[in-house]
Amino acid sequence: MIRPGLTASGDRVRIPVGEQLLAPLVDALAIAYTEDPDIVGRLLKLHADRVLKLDFAEFSESVPEWERSVRAAEADGSREALLGQLPAEVQSDPRLTADDAITLATRLTRLASHIRHARKATP
Repeated sequence: MIRPGLTASGDRVRIPVGEQLLAPLVDALAIAYTEDPDIVGRLLKLHADRVLKLDFAEFSESVPEWERSVRAAEADGSREALLGQLPAEVQSDPRLTADDAITLATRLTRLASHIRHARKATP
């Protein structure tokens, strides 16, 4: 279950997805690389190249919108190819039962209202 909390400053709600989503993804990527370093290495290099080109296209005023779209599609494609090398359980978004979703929504609402009330109390 995702357990949201307040940031140290108390002015934002933190949703710690990294602990539940990113750690297993990095672990699975490392294992996939160990099993087939040539394929995974080439996919990582290809994806890095496409991400850098997309980054340039997004921040350059001289790049036309159609080219930004092409670069975004290329980055999406290489990301999907890379993720395709990982086990299926790491690839999917977290799935919450109805009760877990209600619990998460309740916690988020409680934390957000705490921030809102704290701001109103501060002159």
